[in-house]
Amino acid sequence: MKIFLSYASQDRPVADQINRALLEQGHDVFFDRDDLPPGDAFHTRIRGAIERADLLVFLVSPDALDVGSYTLNELDIASQHLKQSGGRVLPVLLQAMDIARLPAFLTSVTLLNSPGNVVAATADAVHRISARHRRNRLTAAGAGLAVLALVAAVVWSARREGAAPAQRTGSDGAVGMLVPAGNFIMGSEDAPLRRELFLDAFYIDQYEVTTARYTKFLAANKNVTPPDGWQEIELARVPDMPVVNVNWHDATAYCAWVGARLPTEAEWEKSARGSDERPYPWGTILPDLDRANYENASPDAYGGGLANVGSHPGGRSPFGVDDLAGNVSEWVADWYVDTLPATTARNSTGPAVGTMRVIRGGGRLEQRDGITSTKRYAAPPELRRPDVGFRCARAAR
Repeated sequence: MKIFLSYASQDRPVADQINRALLEQGHDVFFDRDDLPPGDAFHTRIRGAIERADLLVFLVSPDALDVGSYTLNELDIASQHLKQSGGRVLPVLLQAMDIARLPAFLTSVTLLNSPGNVVAATADAVHRISARHRRNRLTAAGAGLAVLALVAAVVWSARREGAAPAQRTGSDGAVGMLVPAGNFIMGSEDAPLRRELFLDAFYIDQYEVTTARYTKFLAANKNVTPPDGWQEIELARVPDMPVVNVNWHDATAYCAWVGARLPTEAEWEKSARGSDERPYPWGTILPDLDRANYENASPDAYGGGLANVGSHPGGRSPFGVDDLAGNVSEWVADWYVDTLPATTARNSTGPAVGTMRVIRGGGRLEQRDGITSTKRYAAPPELRRPDVGFRCARAAR
């Protein structure tokens, strides 16, 4: 879908994030006015881009509505060109302000006002509008052509998913397990975070990053601070244990070093509980020590506290991912938030800013009822603990 992104220069940082999110969805976005020539050609090209656009995304802020702002010129062009604004204009409120200031053209459509991640909310709203446009085009083409198009789309999607192997090995030698695209229920029954989400296909490491792999990372990155007590560890004796005492920044840096990233909170949870809302990675059976390492308060993480990765295959998730319950809790990418906006339904990445990061799953220090697949904590990104590690993820594209 062709999209014109209208924003005030003061709102450039969030506009840039929204632009990237829409590009990742495959949309054709007219975004950066900085590359346009000055003078008449500038205005002509802006007008042409708006007239060709299927959707105008207008970022609403005091600066965007300030008298003399060029965004008002863009809005005026759209109002002249579009016979109706419904389905063609998406106003996105960036900050609290007097709604009475909005031009009438914007008040005639629903205003997107997200209390959480405005970037994710905008991407989700555009995705829904785009889907509606596609449905309308199919209807206009006739029922027969619509059926053929849908069949072709299903076949193409199935072939694309089928082309993704069940496993993929990263540059660090870690095996990633494929989690197919689809819906799942995130959050427990009594959690305000609970909702149905759709995630694109991705790979997640079968095991947490081990001390052996992390040793190579430290050797190649001398500026990274080693985990607490690293010099005292007999690394040759514990190469297959998960690395701990790493903070969020360390984990993020490692994943970037191997061409990956931390999984999002939603990806981590889907990897653990599948699409059937199971309370534990292995299902509904209560935990036992054959499935997970828990209720283990040994003061020495590498001397009786931790178990080797993969040593509890009975606790494997439906996607073949090990150790998502017990042993160590794990850093994920998201900033912590208690609730997600109602519009969050696709590829949730949590809020854009925050003060605390998310740690998922219960580790070795937890009691049996604390290692469920919905267990989550808030922690400062600088935190280092002897029961917190991480694993990496990658898109399946």
